[in-house]
Amino acid sequence: MQNTVPRDRTRWSRRRSARALLALPLASLLFVAACSSDDEDATTTPTETAAAANALGPVDKAAGEPVKIGIVSDGRSAAIDNSVQFAVAEATAKYLNEHRGGIGGRPVELVTCETQADPARGTDCGNQMIEKDVVAVAVGESAVAEGVWKPLADADIPVMFFGAGSPSILSDPNSFTIGDPTFATLQLPISLAKDKGLKKVTEVVIDVPAALHNAQDLAPPLMEKAGLEYELIRIAPGTADMTPQLQGVAGDKSSVVFIIGNDSFCISAINGLRAVGFEGTVSAISQCITDATRKAVPGDDLEGMVIGASVPVGGDDPSSVLYNAVIDTYGKDVDTGSSAGRGMFVTFAGLAASLEDIKGEITPATVTAAIKAAPEKELPGASGLQFRCNGKAYPDSPAACVRGGLSTTLDSDGQPTEYKVLGTSPIPD
Repeated sequence: MQNTVPRDRTRWSRRRSARALLALPLASLLFVAACSSDDEDATTTPTETAAAANALGPVDKAAGEPVKIGIVSDGRSAAIDNSVQFAVAEATAKYLNEHRGGIGGRPVELVTCETQADPARGTDCGNQMIEKDVVAVAVGESAVAEGVWKPLADADIPVMFFGAGSPSILSDPNSFTIGDPTFATLQLPISLAKDKGLKKVTEVVIDVPAALHNAQDLAPPLMEKAGLEYELIRIAPGTADMTPQLQGVAGDKSSVVFIIGNDSFCISAINGLRAVGFEGTVSAISQCITDATRKAVPGDDLEGMVIGASVPVGGDDPSSVLYNAVIDTYGKDVDTGSSAGRGMFVTFAGLAASLEDIKGEITPATVTAAIKAAPEKELPGASGLQFRCNGKAYPDSPAACVRGGLSTTLDSDGQPTEYKVLGTSPIPD
């Protein structure tokens, strides 16, 4: 059963625009690949059916009074179409009710709301969740996360976010995020430098305030703590030829060069590094890599670049097999190649996984307590990432439940290859 706040949506999109990515919190700006698929004409074999059944696990049906869980997504707006997240949430709820005993043995009932990336609608969604007596809310990547969060925080209703960059959310004791708030721009280059045995990180950053905060204020002490040298190269937006600014890194083989900017900035930076003859390791934040980048940058320059990934897209690792089995069994017309859909699964299934040991009365307060008490475990659908929401992953940001993140190496077409966990370490008691 499902309660739904009306939303206007008729189709699901395979791609998200670079413009839409730039509207998201920096912590959510992770790699999105639009991969082609030949699955439309495929037929399911008995072997595949058996594999799906094995991935789903034994039947463990929920029973009793439903537990109301809120699902909030930006859905469809003028800039983005994430409405696939609602279909994924519906499929995930059916899987949880059929194979995971729901929550506390009781079936999950969804209460959904679409913000359309509008702050006022986001606040309204938060209030809708309160009015419909949900015990917790899962929020997919959202451009208006803080608007959704504020009324819920005031009502002490726990919220699990896919990613959150707001200091208010990160410091809230009743909020949780399954994205490492420092991974995309800080932990990734640190982890990459250590992984490659390099001594330095050079960040090439677009000279705008939103990008410079991490690069100027947070990066230096983190790099020093990691035992790495650090250099910041600030370059104005719209700079087409960056060779003068990049001459200094030409012969530096001890450094990772990490690029922070939009795709047009990154195109100039990558081509500038090529022009000065830099032959070392190059990495970047995810919005660097778009179709425009793939067209403007030679494939041999993209090949080997390491990019942060929010969720794996495709692949045959156990987490992908589980996700595909859930969608194939319980979904309808859902594109399994959509990272927005996969992100909702990771968020919602992660919320449910953190409540596996909940017993007795299920209220916002008991849900919050159970989430905080849960041991460290694998985050469903996330290729081996671990999570624990006891507030100790990053004590200054107690909402953070994950240390580290996923990375992927690009091939010569600028597309992701395998996924690897970087920057992770056990979260203490």
